[in-house]
Amino acid sequence: MTDVQPDVPDSPAPAPVAASKPSWRASLAEVDTRLFGMVTAVIVIWIAFNVLSGGDFLTSRNLWNLSVQSTSIAIMATGMVLIIVSRNIDLSVGSLLGFLGYSMALVQTDGVISFFNLKIDLGSIGDSSWIWVIALLVGISLGALVGLAQGFIIAYGGVPAFIVTLGGFLVWRGMIFRTGDKQGQTLAPLNRTFRLFGGGPDGSLGEWKSWLLGAIGCVLIVLALWLARRRRQRYDLRVRPLWMDVVFGVVGCVVVLAGVGLVANNYISPITGNPTGIAYPVVILIVVTLVMNYLARQRRFGRYVYAYGGNPEAAELGGINTRRTVMLTFVLMGVLVGVSAAIQTARLNAAVTNLGVQNELDVIAAAVIGGTSFAGGVGTIAGAVLGAVIMQSLRSGMVLLNIDSPSQDIVVGVVLVTAVSIDSTLRLGRKRVALAALAVGLVISAIVIQTGRA
Repeated sequence: MTDVQPDVPDSPAPAPVAASKPSWRASLAEVDTRLFGMVTAVIVIWIAFNVLSGGDFLTSRNLWNLSVQSTSIAIMATGMVLIIVSRNIDLSVGSLLGFLGYSMALVQTDGVISFFNLKIDLGSIGDSSWIWVIALLVGISLGALVGLAQGFIIAYGGVPAFIVTLGGFLVWRGMIFRTGDKQGQTLAPLNRTFRLFGGGPDGSLGEWKSWLLGAIGCVLIVLALWLARRRRQRYDLRVRPLWMDVVFGVVGCVVVLAGVGLVANNYISPITGNPTGIAYPVVILIVVTLVMNYLARQRRFGRYVYAYGGNPEAAELGGINTRRTVMLTFVLMGVLVGVSAAIQTARLNAAVTNLGVQNELDVIAAAVIGGTSFAGGVGTIAGAVLGAVIMQSLRSGMVLLNIDSPSQDIVVGVVLVTAVSIDSTLRLGRKRVALAALAVGLVISAIVIQTGRA
């Protein structure tokens, strides 16, 4: 006989739980604290130097010069981020910049491409007004070739990046004196169109074009926030409150338009008598930053670099061609050095043998101060650009205060060590130690600045 089970009514299905909206505290926790810290540091430095200099720092002329002076280091720092993220280092960027700048100037002055005992005479092309195009292509191509050679030795040869690039630091500085017939001599003047890459009254957008660029920047900010919000909604990820995105968009647009207004309207060129506007080097920096940020965050190459830096063994087991990825980071670095060499050489309207001296230290410092970790896997392009602005703000402010050059180097060194110390201690969860390191760095820097006044 089969037992008959009594009918049991089905239990009601559980009611769907409404998705809880994140609190404003949880939303603030998603804000990039490193980037917020960089912005805060820039504001504090600017206010402090403006007070100490009697209001000379926050002037249109000084901020315009500061923006132009920061571009070369900032452009190279965007590439150094990926180098350090992949747990490598490049000590050759300063010497390579000098070599590439000298090579581009040699093309324009003598109509000759000369390197590695190879001399190509351009003949009548050297007198052409379009010689700047050839010079620029030579500089960028040669930079990519050097990056390819160094990256190949590091990635496929297994030689540490420190040793390879330290050798490059010596080789490319020496190559300046072995290039062309005018070995070690100053090469000037340069092509008129080429000089526009360095800025100046002619190398700027002017008033209305600067406002147009500011309007485009505001559109891009709003578009980026909207696309990020839409992407998170598509994958059912937690979305920030709408009011917070609106605040970010408004603040970003206000900063952009205020910067354009300060430069486009207030800084009058002493030569033309018209508003100078945003300099071409700054425009180049903006384009490079957008492209590098796209490569780092949206493309497979950037994700591979961060994956390798976070865990090299796991990245290789996951099927990533780690050697090619590392090599391409150095190729990209060489291209960016070529762009920076064009800007610095154009600004001077000459190529000199000491071009790029100590730039490798400033580039590494900019990347590290911007939040890039030597442990690998952590770093942002925007942070590196802000780090370069911080570095140049320190130097510009100390010049206004008549701080001697040795004291300036001491302050930059202290800031660099302090930034690395804060990064290391925060990764270990030692917030009090990080605050102590910050306090010690500020005190030492203040003492050096006070005692270094001429």
